[in-house]
Parts: sequence; C-alpha cells; structure tokens
Amino acid sequence: MSYVIGVDASTTAAKAVAWNREGSAIADGRAEFALALPRPGWHEQDAEDWWRATVTAVRRVLESVDASAIEAIGLTHQRETFACLDEHGRAVRPAIVWMDVRAARQVDRFGSDDVHRLTGKPADTTPALYKLLWLREHEPETIERTRWVVDVHAFLVNRLTGTWRTTSACADPLGLIDMDREDWSDELLAQVGLSRERVPTLLSPGEVIGELSAAASDELGLPAGLPVVGGAGDGQSAGLGANATRPGTAYLNLGTAVVAGTVSEHYAWDRAFRTLIGAVPGTYAMETLLQGGTYTVNWFLERIAILDAGRLGLGLRDVDLLETAAARLGAGAEGLLLVPYWASAQTPYWDPAARGMLFGLAGHHGKEHIFRALMEGIAFEQRLALERMEQALGQPVEVLLTTGGGARSALWRQILADVMQKTVVACREAETTSLGAGIHAAAAAGWHGSLLDAAEAMTGTGARHMPNDETAARYDELFAIYREIYPRTAPLHRALQRAFDP
Repeated sequence: MSYVIGVDASTTAAKAVAWNREGSAIADGRAEFALALPRPGWHEQDAEDWWRATVTAVRRVLESVDASAIEAIGLTHQRETFACLDEHGRAVRPAIVWMDVRAARQVDRFGSDDVHRLTGKPADTTPALYKLLWLREHEPETIERTRWVVDVHAFLVNRLTGTWRTTSACADPLGLIDMDREDWSDELLAQVGLSRERVPTLLSPGEVIGELSAAASDELGLPAGLPVVGGAGDGQSAGLGANATRPGTAYLNLGTAVVAGTVSEHYAWDRAFRTLIGAVPGTYAMETLLQGGTYTVNWFLERIAILDAGRLGLGLRDVDLLETAAARLGAGAEGLLLVPYWASAQTPYWDPAARGMLFGLAGHHGKEHIFRALMEGIAFEQRLALERMEQALGQPVEVLLTTGGGARSALWRQILADVMQKTVVACREAETTSLGAGIHAAAAAGWHGSLLDAAEAMTGTGARHMPNDETAARYDELFAIYREIYPRTAPLHRALQRAFDP
C-alpha cells in the first residue's frame, strides 16, 4: 500500500491526513495553535507555530502509517495570512492573519478599480497588500528589516525543502499578483516597498516544488528526498477536494470563513466576487467570502452560550445541545434575524466598518434562538452573495458541495438548501481542504492520468438536501427583510467606526 499526505495549515490548526488512491483517509493528525488579538480588529500569530503544528500533525499520522509508504506530501494553507522574515527565515514581527482589519484606511486610500482589475481582488482589508501598506506607514522599520515576505505555504515549503518557493495559487490571495500574467506585479511590490527578490519564486499548483531536506526529515520522521508538491490556498484546495471542477457546481466551505466558489477557464473581475488562480492550472476560482463563518459560531459558543454540556456525562458538546434546541424552532427563530458581520462585510459590500447585528431581539429569545438565527443569517448572507455572483457571471449554480466543520451539521445543510433554494450535497469527506492537497500530491506521484482524473477518482458525495417548498417560501419572506438591514444601517456602521478609530 502507498499513501500521500495532505497538510492543511489553517487559521487555528495544522491538520495532516494520509490518503489512499481512492481518496479515503487512512490516518490523521492535528495540532492547534493560538490566534492573538492584540487590539480590537487585529489578528496575529507566531509563524513558528505553523511549523511546530505541522511537525506534530505529521508525526501523529506516522503513528498509524509506515513512513516508507508515503510517496509525496502536498500542502494547502490559510490564504491571505503572511509573515515578514529576516535573512535567516525568522519572523521580524508576528504574522498578520487574513481576518485582520487594521488596514481600513489604506483600503480607502489605495483601493481602486485598477488594482481590482489587476489582482482580481476588490478593495478590502483581507488581501495582504493593504496590510503591507499599513506596515510601510506605521512600522517602516519592519519593512526595512524584512528579507522575505511569504505566505504560509511558502514558509512551510522553506522549512520542508530549504527553498523559497510557493505556487501562484497560494501567493495570489496576497493581492500582489498580476492575474493576466500570473506573476508578481512589480508595480504593487514597489508600492509596498518590496521587489521580486524579496518574495518567493512562483510555480504552478500541482508541481513538485522541492524535496524533503535532511533536517526536515529528522523533524517529521519522513524520508529525505520525498517529493513536496505545491498546492493552492485552502478555498481553492477545498474546491478541488470537493471535485467542484465544472460549471454549474460550486463548493461551499463552512469553515472559519464561509467561502463559495465556482471555476472558470476565463478571467473575470467584479465586485460581486473575488477572483483567484484556480487549483487546476489554467483555471480561475470566482469566490464569495464571509469572514464570520464558524469563527462567529465559536465566538457564540465560547463567550455567550456556555452550557457545560460535558457535565451531563452523555458525551455531548454545547453545540450539540444548542443544535437540538434550535431544530425545534421554526424558520426565522421566532422573529430573530442575525447579520453575521463579526469580522466586517465582504461580498458584495466590501465594507470594513460593517459589524454584526441582532434584529428583532425580544424577551422570549434565548440561546437557542440566537444559535438558529446565526445559522440562518450566514445562509441569508450566502444567498445574497451567490445571487450577485450568478448575475455577474451569467452562470447559475445548481448544486452546492459543502465542506468544512460547519458542513457536519445536517440542520445547517438543510437551512442552506431552504434559504438558497439550491441542492446542497455533503461531500463524502469532511476534510476536503486536506484532500485537495492530497489530490495534488497524488497526481504528482503519477497515481492518476491527470489532476482532474485524480479529483474524479478520489472524491465522492454523501447526504443530499433538497429545498422544502413551504419552508423556502417562509425564508423568501424573511430574506426580503434581511437584505434591507445592512443597506439601511451602513452609514451608522461607519459613524460608529469613526467614534472608536484612534
């Protein structure tokens, strides 16, 4: 038997999975790391944690799988997060995470249609471009001390192989790549005070990016010389792991952020979506984005809805109790709507000042109402974003393939089907992001005829949810209210931000 390992260095953990030729998970490992919030809206990490967690996750896989059976290792990662490193590859400051919103003023000053057309990214705090502009303005010494600016993928590739390389599909979310040429934009690099000598070399996703070094071999327990295969950002990788590779089908990743994407062979740009280089060379991924996905769910569980279900001795979690209670409520959580802008608004509004809202809160509402309203609010927001993307592309989406931690919830999948009036299908494998990295590795190892053949052979589907006509009609009525809440309050969001902006 032979296997490949897919490593997913996500926002809060590194996950490693050993995959066989059929796309079945044989063994897995996980190691979490911290997310620091030094100031409201700021999100940072210690870049060394990415490597430490990857080592731990891979070693846990090798407790169940013989290292000699591994034929290649593939990588995917949290996308816009970046680190500033010195000449020795050590961080000169904490890494800035994709959800950080400190660069709102830089977005206002430097965001433009020209930058959007060049990069495929609407002006927003998510791309690293604007945070690098913030660093140049507020921490010029950081830019001066920085030898390498790297995405998470490039950081890990360097630790694995000793080279400074990444793929276009991994670096692209930083917002520094010319999409027409699929290469670094010298103009944008100069604008943030860098040059192409200070960023990694770009390869295509699915290429062998290097070989495992002797030093990395000692740490990981894998054989030196093992092929390391370049991947794509976690959203594109999840789409590959879901086999959302055809028009009319989209991936819906219910992770820390909620990302829905569809694939095209033609480059297009519009405020209704952001465009990224696809996981399959020669393709583009058009995505909608909501930063407050399971991030918002976890916020509610950890800070508001503390039930301590473990004391019941039934093996239940707080989220299990809340979901059971929420399922008993009808559509609309008895008059409560939630707008999930806990980490600003992305598609289609791109407003860093936007904040979350509970609308209709009354005395009879409890934790279960808020929990259901949260799931419904994310579904409403996804409908809003997807409708705009369909209109802009002139290409309807008929089937949504769900992945990520939130996709484990049958209740949430049905809510999505009813709200969006689409067929919602659970992927056979929940860890599709890691599977995407595994598919890249498998294709590079020669297991299948092509990358698309590998995706076809290694993926599958599970439960299918069709919209319920009666419930969908009720959600139509509520959606008409929901879609008015942000536009009518947008000036107040910006006024509130100015009141607290230092």
